[in-house]
Amino acid sequence: MRKVVLKFRSNSLSWNPMEAYHFVVANEDYNAYTFDFRNLSAPLTLHRGHVSAVLDVDYSPTGKEFVTGGFDRTIRIFDQEQKFSKEVYHTKRMQLVKCVRWSKDNKYILSGSDETNIRVWKSRPAEKIGVVHPRMKHALNYGETLKERFEEYPQIKRIAKHRHVPYRIFRQQIELKTIMKSQSRKERNKAANAKRGHKVEIKKAIDKVVLREDE
Repeated sequence: MRKVVLKFRSNSLSWNPMEAYHFVVANEDYNAYTFDFRNLSAPLTLHRGHVSAVLDVDYSPTGKEFVTGGFDRTIRIFDQEQKFSKEVYHTKRMQLVKCVRWSKDNKYILSGSDETNIRVWKSRPAEKIGVVHPRMKHALNYGETLKERFEEYPQIKRIAKHRHVPYRIFRQQIELKTIMKSQSRKERNKAANAKRGHKVEIKKAIDKVVLREDE
């Protein structure tokens, strides 16, 4: 039995259904962390995107993605190995998201929020639900082929990564980036102006998460 103490409180945990050693943690510091049970000294991946506490997390049945719900009233979908979210869901009426679940057929995401509503979302926003006629199927496949062919173009990258978020979240993202840059600059200045013979180690954000590991 091992106990890992993180810097901030963890609100939820979900095990990867396909890789038994991996699990993801929803944390109060606005991030989610993927850990490997065999080495708990530091997370494998730090997942960013939320601008407030992450309250719940759940893996997809394939184990390649997971969904998070946060105090910032958004739902985000992450690839297991990617740092930033690839999809963001939000509505004007939805309050803080207390729980999220990924359906077993891998097609839907269910969320429960503070205004006592349950919502059902598509796990892939562009996917058509229902009968897809051959002509439409051909058009969708053609579009995906074009995306893959020109994915390295800067304009295509920008469009593919862009996700609309409410203005309040956009402002919070800017403030959060400013704070992180300020903290990083402070650490570099402290290391550069340290006394002779006194070395100040600059740690990455991912290495500051775990405070200690108890057996």
